[in-house]
Amino acid sequence: MAQEEINIHSDYITLGQFLKLANVVESGGMVKLFLSEYPVFVNDLQDQRRGKKLYPGDVISIPEVGTYTVTKDKE
Repeated sequence: MAQEEINIHSDYITLGQFLKLANVVESGGMVKLFLSEYPVFVNDLQDQRRGKKLYPGDVISIPEVGTYTVTKDKE
């Protein structure tokens, strides 16, 4: 499965915001349910906190969905 880059414009993004930006969920209300039903790994460690801060370089893996890398625009 190809690794997709998700570009952010701030210093970090929360896991909940990331799932919406990556089109994994359609709305913020679906984030909690998604995290309760699917394992999400941040840098190979499972993390289900929607407020978890993700920084450029972090790798998010969701089995059966995809693998994503957080990137940031160069100023």
